[in-house]
Amino acid sequence: MASMTDVIFLLLIFFMITSTVVSPNAIKVLLPQGKQQTSAKPLTRVIIDKELNVYAAFGNEKEQPLLLQELPAFLQACAAREPEMYVALYADETVPYREIVKILNIANENQFKMVLATRQPEE
Repeated sequence: MASMTDVIFLLLIFFMITSTVVSPNAIKVLLPQGKQQTSAKPLTRVIIDKELNVYAAFGNEKEQPLLLQELPAFLQACAAREPEMYVALYADETVPYREIVKILNIANENQFKMVLATRQPEE
């Protein structure tokens, strides 16, 4: 049985490898910088702003505010429409790690593929 530290370490490596290119969105979040980019097209966006408000959207739909406990049902509804979907997490760089882990746990419990959105480093 893998320890929690092993699981988090593996998740961290996975997310470092599979971070995704950011498309501009209406909710202002300052994303952490990251070099690795992937061509995976996430179909569902989960956004956490610096006030820890959670928003989510499927495809090109407009983001809607959600409570954390509403997120699993929202993601399951999206997965029913697109079983191969990716979930992109857009978290402001000031969001505490524990808040990000809550979202990762929801994705993990539901077997959703999740990527962390990053922005290109400034030269």
